[in-house]
Amino acid sequence: MAKYSKKAQDKVEENMHEMKEGKLKTGSGKKVTNPKQAVAIGLSEARKEGAKVPKKKD
Repeated sequence: MAKYSKKAQDKVEENMHEMKEGKLKTGSGKKVTNPKQAVAIGLSEARKEGAKVPKKKD
């Protein structure tokens, strides 16, 4: 079974493309270069849109 919803997967894929093009920025405005950070941003945005995403681990 998929861990994330299709909507969440699409959001992460979109952010990965933005990162590779150099267009993805953090909240403070710095350029994102780490793929893990791009995934985290995508999941965070998906959560805000109400997609099925597991809770953050502390």
